[in-house]
Amino acid sequence: MSDQQEFPDYDLNDYADPENAETPSTNTGLALPGQNLPDKVYIIPIHNRPFFPAQVLPVIVNEEPWAETLELVSKSEHHSLALFFMDTPPEDPRHFDTSSLPLYGTLVKVHHASRENGKLQFVAQGLTRVRIRTWLKHHRPPYLVEVEYPHQPSEPTDEVKAYGMALINAIKELLPLNPLYSEELKNYLNRFSPNDPSPLTDFAAALTSATGNELQEVLDCVPMLKRMEKVLPMLRKEVEVARLQKELSAEVNRKIGEHQREFFLKEQLKVIQQELGLTKDDRSADVEQFEQRLEGKVLPAQAKKRIDEELNKLSILETGSPEYAVTRNYLDWATSVPWGVYGKDKLDLKHARKVLDKHHAGLDDIKSRILEFLAVGAYKGEVAGSIVLLVGPPGVGKTSVGKSIAESLGRPFYRFSVGGMRDEAEIKGHRRTYIGALPGKLVQALKDVEVMNPVIMLDEIDKMGQSFQGDPASALLETLDPEQNVEFLDHYLDLRLDLSKVLFVCTANTLDSIPGPLLDRMEVIRLSGYITEEKVAIAKRHLWPKQLEKAGVAKNSLTISDGALRALIDGYAREAGVRQLEKQLGKLVRKAVVKLLDAPDTVIKIGNKDLESSLGMPVFRNEQVLSGTGVITGLAWTSMGGATLPIEATRIHTLNRGFKLTGQLGEVMKESAEIAYSYISSNLKSFGGDPKFFDEAFVHLHVPEGATPKDGPSAGVTMASALLSLARNQPPKKGVAMTGELTLTGHVLPIGGVREKVIAARRQKIHELILPEPNRGSFEELPEYLKEGMTVHFAKRFADVAKVLF
Repeated sequence: MSDQQEFPDYDLNDYADPENAETPSTNTGLALPGQNLPDKVYIIPIHNRPFFPAQVLPVIVNEEPWAETLELVSKSEHHSLALFFMDTPPEDPRHFDTSSLPLYGTLVKVHHASRENGKLQFVAQGLTRVRIRTWLKHHRPPYLVEVEYPHQPSEPTDEVKAYGMALINAIKELLPLNPLYSEELKNYLNRFSPNDPSPLTDFAAALTSATGNELQEVLDCVPMLKRMEKVLPMLRKEVEVARLQKELSAEVNRKIGEHQREFFLKEQLKVIQQELGLTKDDRSADVEQFEQRLEGKVLPAQAKKRIDEELNKLSILETGSPEYAVTRNYLDWATSVPWGVYGKDKLDLKHARKVLDKHHAGLDDIKSRILEFLAVGAYKGEVAGSIVLLVGPPGVGKTSVGKSIAESLGRPFYRFSVGGMRDEAEIKGHRRTYIGALPGKLVQALKDVEVMNPVIMLDEIDKMGQSFQGDPASALLETLDPEQNVEFLDHYLDLRLDLSKVLFVCTANTLDSIPGPLLDRMEVIRLSGYITEEKVAIAKRHLWPKQLEKAGVAKNSLTISDGALRALIDGYAREAGVRQLEKQLGKLVRKAVVKLLDAPDTVIKIGNKDLESSLGMPVFRNEQVLSGTGVITGLAWTSMGGATLPIEATRIHTLNRGFKLTGQLGEVMKESAEIAYSYISSNLKSFGGDPKFFDEAFVHLHVPEGATPKDGPSAGVTMASALLSLARNQPPKKGVAMTGELTLTGHVLPIGGVREKVIAARRQKIHELILPEPNRGSFEELPEYLKEGMTVHFAKRFADVAKVLF
C-alpha cells in the first residue's frame, strides 16, 4: 500500500509547472475545458492523509502491487495518476471494495519514480480534484478508471475574497510560530498566486494537523465558500495549538535557564567563599553541625570519647566514600540523643487529680493508685523510672490513662505499639555494619522527645510475637528493669544510655501471654469494666459531644435522654469498655443527620422508643436467672469483663452410675467438675443427702451457651452446689451467685477478677454473693459504689457454701 512522507533531499521548487497547475486563470483548482487533462487514469489508494491539488510531495508505495501501475503511467503521454485516500488499508491491496473510496481524489503528475528495497518512490505534483465516473478495470491492479473534473464559476465573490484574506492572515500568524511552514509557503508561492482562493484553501487545509477524514471532507467540498468555511476553523485551531506549544517551550527553556544560572552562580560563590576562608566544605560543615548539637549536653566519658573518635574519622574520609555516609549517619543519631537533658516534673497532686478527672469518668481506684504513685515522687522530689502495667479489657481507656499520666507530670509522651513485633532489633537496634541499619525504638523516642525522662508507652505488650529473628519480650527485660536500664546498650549506637528516669507505661488485655520474668518487673494496675452509671457519665461527658462535633451537629439540634443512654448501654453495648457504645452513639448521630438534612430547623430528641428504629433489635437481652433444683448461678471472668454463668445438673436415669459434661468446657473446667462430683459423692451423707444417690444415678451437668468456650477453676463450688441441690432434691436459695475453686477435701481457694464478677452480679440485679475467704481483701478494696447494697458471704470450706444455700 502507500505511505505519504516528506523527503528533505528533494527541492520541491523544481516541480513548479504553471502549464499544468491551477493558475489564477483556472480558479479554485478546477480544470477548464481548454486544459489538457486525461479522461482515463490509473489510481493508487493512499492511507496517511489525503493529497491536495496545491501540494508537491514525495510519495512512497509498495513495489508489489503498484510497480505495473507506475510503469504504465510512465509510458503514458500525460504521466498522471489519481491518488485517493482510504482511512483503513484493506488486508489485500489486490482486492478491495471500490465503494470504500471517497467521492474525490487528486490528479497528480508523477516525477522521478525510483525503486529501492521493495518500495517505489516518486514526487507527486497535485493538479486538480478528480472524481471517478466509471471503473474500467477493478479486479486487480493496475486499476483503470474513467474520470471527470469538477467545474465552478471563475469570478470570486466578495465573501470568498474576505475568507481568502482571513486565511492569509491566519497563515501569517502561523509562520513565526513554526519555521517549517515558511518552506511550504515558498513552494506554494512558486506555483500559485496568493490571491487564488482555491489552491490557497487547499494549501491552508494541508498545513493543519487535522485527521485524514476531516481533510477528506475538505477535498470532497468543491463549492468555494463552503470549503473556506470548513478550512478557516481548522487553521485557527492550528494557530492556537502552535502558539500554546511555543509558550510551553518558552516557559520550559526559561526555567532551565534560571536553574543553570543559579547553579553556576552558587558554584562560583562557593569557590570564592572557600578562597576567602568565609565558608567550609561539606565535610567541615557536617563536623561543625554535630559539634554544635552536643553543646549544652552532658555526655558520659565513654560516649564523649566514642563520638570524638567518629568526628576525627569523619574529617579524614572522602565525602564520596560509602564509609563517610555510614559514619555521618551514626553521628547524626549519636548527637541527636538528649544526653543529660531532663525535663522538670510537675509534682502537683491537685493538678494531677484535675487532669485525671477531666479525661476519665469513673476509674476512682485507678486514679487513686496513680496519685499514690505520683505522691511518692513528689515526696522524694522526682518520679524515678518505673514500669506501670495497665491491664484490662479492650476499650476501658488504658492508652488514654497513659497519656493522662504524662500530662499530669508535664512530661513529653511517646507511644509505640509492640503488638505483633517479632524482631528484637526493633527494641535494641541493628548493628551498624548492616545496610539500612537503624537504632531501636527507644533511641528514636529519645530523639523525638528531646529529654531523657519522657513517658514511653509500650502498647499491646501481651501480643508480642516471636520468630527466628529473636524474642523481643526477652529484649525488653533489660530495657524495663530499673536495676539494669541505667546502662541500656543499643546495638546501633553501641553506647550506654541511662533509661532509669524514663517512666514506662505498658498496656495489655490479659497477663497470660506475658512472660513471667517480664511481668515480675512491672507494677500491675487493673482496669476493670465500667458499670452502667459510669458508662452513662462517660457517654454524656465525652462520647456524645465527640460524636456531635465529628458530625458537625449543634448540641441544641440533637439530644439524647438519660433513659435512652441506659437502654442503649444495657441492650446494645454491654461490653466492659466503651468502644461499642461509641460506635452505637455514632450510628444514632448519623441517622439523625439524615433527618436534619431534610428539615434543618427541627430539634431531634432521642428517647427509648427511637433506639429500635435506629439500631434494630437489642443485641443483649436480660439474662434470665435460672432457678430450681440442681440450678446454680455462678460468676465468670472473660477478657471482655464479667458475666453470670448458670450451671444445671439433672438425673437422667437410675439404671447405672454415670456422669456426663456438656457446654464446651476447657480441660481445667472439666477437672473442676470431676472434683466437684467426687467431693459431693463422697461427702453426701454429711450434707443431708441420700448416700446411695450417686451410686445408682446417671447425672448430666451442663453449662449453658454451649457455643461459647469456657475454662478456669473458679466454677468448682458452683458445680458442687448444683450436684448437692440435685442429690438433696432441694432448690437452692434464690438470688445468690457464687464463685470459687474447690479442692477434693472441700477447701475453697481464691479466684481472680472479683471486681468484674461483682459488676456482672449487679448488672443481673443479684445482691447476695458467696466468695472465697482469701478474696475478702480484694472485695474490701472495691469502690464503695460497687459494694453498696451487696450481701457477701466468705467461705473457707464448702460447708460454708451449703449453709447459705440450704
